[in-house]
Amino acid sequence: MQEYVSEAVVLRKEPVRDFDARYYFFTKRFGKIVGRATSTRKINSKLAGHLEPGNLARVRFVEKNGTRVVDALKEQKLGISLPDLGRLDALLAESGPETDLWDEMLSGRFSWPNALRILGWDPAGAVCEKCGKAAPYFYLPRQEFFCAACASKFKQSELILVAHA
Repeated sequence: MQEYVSEAVVLRKEPVRDFDARYYFFTKRFGKIVGRATSTRKINSKLAGHLEPGNLARVRFVEKNGTRVVDALKEQKLGISLPDLGRLDALLAESGPETDLWDEMLSGRFSWPNALRILGWDPAGAVCEKCGKAAPYFYLPRQEFFCAACASKFKQSELILVAHA
């Protein structure tokens, strides 16, 4: 059994069975981690308030039959919207730390152009995948840039505006 502690931003949570939940974190030391917490959906759960999406928390994980969240303490609420946190969750792979992105998230000035540049999709000079025009939108499912006309065919929740159209 391995135990580790890290500061983490709660990106998203999803229900599992009756009272448990699966949490998606972006951690300072380990990158993206998915962990399960027991009984956090009960009304008297002590962890639930600390593990709300958008919170920066100090989280203790244990590796035993998967990753388990055993303790958390909220440090602050970040100013990043829930839809943006969900989009970040969709973009990030479970891998090593991404210190520049961590600094961007905690700076209080989070912006998609900077985040995409850090992750390897620099929007500067991006052109539409279909027509070659200037591309102010990033489409999450295909991880490609599109102009406003071509992007209008996609769901708004799957698009990130990176430049003014």
